[in-house]
Amino acid sequence: MPDTTPDKTPEPAKGKVEDSTPTAGPRVDDEATERAEAVDTTPDTSVDISVPEVAALPKGKLLEVDDVTLRFGGVTALDGVSFHINTGEILGLIGPNGAGKTTCFNVMTGVYQPTSGGVKFMGEPLGKRKKFQITKLGIARTFQNIRLFHNMTALENVLVGADAHHSTGMGSALLRLPKHHAEESEGEDRAYELLKFMGLDKRANELARNLPYGDQRRLEIARALATNPKLLCLDEPAAGFNPAEKARLMELIQTIRDQGYTVLLIEHDMKLVMGVTDRIVVLEFGKKIAEGLPAEIQDNPAVIAAYLGVDEDAS
Repeated sequence: MPDTTPDKTPEPAKGKVEDSTPTAGPRVDDEATERAEAVDTTPDTSVDISVPEVAALPKGKLLEVDDVTLRFGGVTALDGVSFHINTGEILGLIGPNGAGKTTCFNVMTGVYQPTSGGVKFMGEPLGKRKKFQITKLGIARTFQNIRLFHNMTALENVLVGADAHHSTGMGSALLRLPKHHAEESEGEDRAYELLKFMGLDKRANELARNLPYGDQRRLEIARALATNPKLLCLDEPAAGFNPAEKARLMELIQTIRDQGYTVLLIEHDMKLVMGVTDRIVVLEFGKKIAEGLPAEIQDNPAVIAAYLGVDEDAS
């Protein structure tokens, strides 16, 4: 039986994203690296990955963060944060290091329970639902530090995501019931479709640990999409990417939205955020300091001060 414990790939060194050096996780032999580099993994965004249940979502507020406060002992990680995400948009959640962006993600996806306030999804409070229940509701995420099943193939990783919305269980599998076989077949077709969309179909049978860093990033997005999410949350998907990879990622995210998905994006690269989002929410020290269109955020004095600091001698 394969090891199904998610591994954590070390995050690239902190600092400017543009200057960071990609880290490919566990070391692989030179021959495997050469084989990997010889494969074209350019995403094929012409592939249709839309699904009816996502395309049929009504317009309006899909997710609402309502006056959320989260405290760890004497530390306030989030302080009265409120914002919403509309169906079919790309919302950017930005802020300096330590602003509370990933913590907010964790509240939305059931990792943390807020001290006060709450989160609504499609008008219903998430309450104290567990992480797998939130995934079944339709919220999927990637992680700042890549979490793949490194001892499983790329295809098997995506199939794990597809299993999230299967209705049959172990009993059906043991009895080899037709419905179970149908779901397995549909899941495999869906996994190959998503791998092709990500440009990874030729690496379907390679172990995740042997994939280059950028391919691991895209594989994690493919696994999240396999759950057919109504909301796709991406936590710094461009970390460690070079400019060409970032440009392809921008196209990828826009195509995902154009095919009916709603996207929440945490990202440090301001050029990417400004080029791909419809609206932006800015956090600093756990508080929301701005919200608006990219052009408005770019010229907002509070945002400029948060990122660049304020000259104390300025008058």
